[in-house]
Amino acid sequence: MSEQPNESVQSQSTEEIERPYIKGEVVHIVFQNEENYYTVALIRIKATNEDFNEKKITIVGVLPQLEPGETYFFYGQMSNHQRFGWQYQIESYKRALPQTKNGIIQYLSSDRFPGIGKKRAETIVETLGEHSISKIMEDRSVLKLVPKLPPEKADQLYQQLMDQQGVEQVLLTLSKYGFGLELSMKVYQAYKLQALDIIKKNPYQLIQDIEGIGFRKADLLGAEIGVTGNHPDRIQAGCFFLLQELCMQEGHMFLLEEPFIQQVTQLLSTNKQRITNEEVAEQIMKMSEEDLIVLEEDRVYLNTLFFAEKGIVSNVRRILSSKIEEEFPEAEFLKELGKIEEELHIEYASSQKDAIHTALASPMMILTGGPGTGKTTVIQGIVEVFARMHGISLDPKAYTRSNPFPVLLVAPTGRAAKRMSEATDLPATTIHRLLGWKGANGGFERDESQPLEGELLIVDEVSMVDSWIANQLFKSIPRNMQVILVGDQDQLPSVGPGQLLMDLIDSEVIPTVHLHDIYRQAEGSSIIEMAHSIKSGTLPTDLTEPKTDRRFFPCQTDQVKEAVWQICENAMNKGYTAKDIQVLAPMYKGPAGITELNTMLQELFNPKEKQRREIQFGDVSYRTKDVVLQLVNNAEEHVYNGDRGEIVAIFYAKETEEKQDQIVISYDGTEVIYLKKDLNQITHAYCCSIHKSQGSEFPIVVMPIVRSYHRMLRRNLIYTGITRAKKFLLLCGELSAAHTAISKKEEQIRHSKLKDKLKELMDTGNS
Repeated sequence: MSEQPNESVQSQSTEEIERPYIKGEVVHIVFQNEENYYTVALIRIKATNEDFNEKKITIVGVLPQLEPGETYFFYGQMSNHQRFGWQYQIESYKRALPQTKNGIIQYLSSDRFPGIGKKRAETIVETLGEHSISKIMEDRSVLKLVPKLPPEKADQLYQQLMDQQGVEQVLLTLSKYGFGLELSMKVYQAYKLQALDIIKKNPYQLIQDIEGIGFRKADLLGAEIGVTGNHPDRIQAGCFFLLQELCMQEGHMFLLEEPFIQQVTQLLSTNKQRITNEEVAEQIMKMSEEDLIVLEEDRVYLNTLFFAEKGIVSNVRRILSSKIEEEFPEAEFLKELGKIEEELHIEYASSQKDAIHTALASPMMILTGGPGTGKTTVIQGIVEVFARMHGISLDPKAYTRSNPFPVLLVAPTGRAAKRMSEATDLPATTIHRLLGWKGANGGFERDESQPLEGELLIVDEVSMVDSWIANQLFKSIPRNMQVILVGDQDQLPSVGPGQLLMDLIDSEVIPTVHLHDIYRQAEGSSIIEMAHSIKSGTLPTDLTEPKTDRRFFPCQTDQVKEAVWQICENAMNKGYTAKDIQVLAPMYKGPAGITELNTMLQELFNPKEKQRREIQFGDVSYRTKDVVLQLVNNAEEHVYNGDRGEIVAIFYAKETEEKQDQIVISYDGTEVIYLKKDLNQITHAYCCSIHKSQGSEFPIVVMPIVRSYHRMLRRNLIYTGITRAKKFLLLCGELSAAHTAISKKEEQIRHSKLKDKLKELMDTGNS
């Protein structure tokens, strides 16, 4: 199908004519999501360079302000949807503006632009010509050339034109620089009609403000407006981007100035122009002077990380300087502890008694130890003895909102909090929920001005806590609240920056009790024995020999999927479900990666069936009864990163009031509704990363270890993975890969001054 060439050329540039396009009139908008503007519409085709002869077609994409009756140029490609058939997938679009003088006069004198009228429209076109509209939108000052056009009318016309076409202009401009519609829409939603002005002023602002835009994309925009080479804005943007990127990726609290300068120089230099170290150093100094970053000696910090580190130090000192209100004689302590041993039918070892006593006698204490060393037993003892010696009831029903429960048990993830609650029979929650997290825009309710309420705070899985959340938690702790930090320093460090638990222990300023004796080993746990061997850098000599609670199945990378399938199928045949079995892998990509294993395991645990509801999201199919993992914190629904749930219902768009597909996921009985646009918050949980599993325990853990994981093969990763297994550990892979992993400690030590600053501050305070 085609139209007269002259009309097409008038409406489009040569570059646009060469792109696949459809020029069409919008007949009917079938569906539009008001939040992200995902739209389905039917159009009547007026012209196209695509190879088909249809008169009408359905278009889909991010299409804000699409108006029935209006004609647009749509650029994209045909796709065949498995449910809805052939559609035109839109990559960019623009309104087909009138190109003749009469057409423009009619357009400007229409009801869209009240106050212009036919005479003014004629004057505008006579003055500015056939490209009046594009001239006005590109430079509003051209309206000053129009005779007898009052300034207020000129401003009104410009604003109305931008309201009519501003979104399209932003999307079209960004599409030229390789921005897809979804990313372009994020830019527009952040900046509205100021988007192009902000891009022209400082395109690198997008790196900080828009998720998904990295330095390379912003640099393309910069090149278009002349911000190239050693321009100060470009160098500063490169510094900020790389500082943020490396701290987030590698967990550093800061970067050392000299190697950082060299890395920035490498990032910014091109074949055409080499950036010097001196130019980068000069801009780092300027950024520091303008408080954009912090430069402390030879260390370069993001502001938030510098003040988080500083805040942790000052709050630890404040907490440690608190006095215990009641000091109890040791005889009274031993008497109460003896009663608890009788009631619970246990006998505490001397190290465990020491831990309980230290906890009660200290404003802040660290309890650390590997798996099976009795950390949970000690936590129970601390809570029981604390309650009895302070005359506190441990019945949550005895308390109200105005008189809250005095013992606060928290952990970084929902599953870790649930484990804590099950072990103690007391309420436990996540740190985010305890602090009243209201989302990125709302921040936290709790801080130094509105501190926590209670007498005893116990934080489990502290190795998972990054410096940002640690600072927020510590500053929310009131005077005279006793604090117990519990964790295993040999596990993986936090996903976010810092190495909190390790630094706190190594600083030696907080009373710390290390539990070394293994109690679960007496129950015949070879998993615990293996974990402690790995801590010391060795594998059990009998790793390949079958044990009652662990097995090793030799296989290579291309055999991993088959091995995992057989292991999981055997477990299912013995009565275990997908909720009992957790496959762990360290990487997402590759034939033995998380993505491939999840696809395969879904077919094993929850295969496609006629009566089973299913919706497609990108390349992923979600079905009722699927086990899924929450990837982000959702404060409104009280669902947090790492929570594991099950899809209990799926509703199709025609069945819902919102006319959108919906998924209902149950998280331990709490049901959360997800619209289709929200499905980027979840993923299948049949296989998950070892990082995501941290803080959880599973009856059965299946873990491949192969050489193709080489970048991730480290001792603390394997140690963390195998210690997730409660009853059975089933390993598969290459023995040589396991030996490689165990021999490698953390390759990159995280840059942190927390330990040194704690020592310095406490020494100063004691002198």
